[in-house]
Amino acid sequence: MDVATTIAEFRRLRAELEEPVGFVPTMGYLHEGHLSLVRAARERSASLVASIFVNPSQFAPSEDLAAYPRDLDRDLALLESEGVCLVFAPSAEEMYPEAYDTWVDVEKLTERLEGASRPTHFRGVGTVVAKLFNVVRPQIAVFGQKDAQQALVIERLIEDLDFGIELVVAPTVREPDGLAMSSRNTYLTADERAAATVLRRSLLLAEALYTDGERNAGAIRKAMEDLIATEPLVEPVYVSVADLRTLAELEAIEDKALVSLAARVGKARLIDNTVLPTGEGLIG
Repeated sequence: MDVATTIAEFRRLRAELEEPVGFVPTMGYLHEGHLSLVRAARERSASLVASIFVNPSQFAPSEDLAAYPRDLDRDLALLESEGVCLVFAPSAEEMYPEAYDTWVDVEKLTERLEGASRPTHFRGVGTVVAKLFNVVRPQIAVFGQKDAQQALVIERLIEDLDFGIELVVAPTVREPDGLAMSSRNTYLTADERAAATVLRRSLLLAEALYTDGERNAGAIRKAMEDLIATEPLVEPVYVSVADLRTLAELEAIEDKALVSLAARVGKARLIDNTVLPTGEGLIG
């Protein structure tokens, strides 16, 4: 496995790869969720590429950029064990040189949910993903459903900017207690970790209500909020039942809906989601 830290070095090594190239962008501190994306990419490609880059432009000044967990040596060993042949691990200075002044902003989809809570977040995501696509030039890119809004934003970016990349959205990988795997789970104390399972339980409640015939989105939101309120260590940021294409909040579920939430639990800000009807994919 080769590791490139500069764009020039990466492009030299990329030219030697067999097509099609599958790509998994990450911020490192890898867990089984990331590795499931790597495996999904491996199934669809002849050459497998990953990136490790903690992108400063998607963190607000008050967020956890400095504290975000990092372990490059461990990450590289895991990627090599999964058959990755080339890793791009640039510095912030390589991606955003001193005179850098160009940004990619997907507008309407980023006005709600995570975008409303973190106003500069998706400008950073859109910009870094566009740059990575230009550097890596993959035919296939794999993202996870846990970051559902991000995946929908990337779908729009690929279409609007004519990247010609196949987007694959892989299912959320969960801990045995149902908590969605996240690098930020390491911030949780034992009590906070136990309380955080209410996020998944609230999504399962939404699925059960829908299966039982409930189509009133407000009733589903209220039931989820009431359940989350039973855990005082969990501070909800939003609970949403939204149209899957526009992310506008629904009054009634008539087609596919994205049920999503964000909450602060101690030092961690956690997100999770499900799609209704249960079993439907996020895209396609």
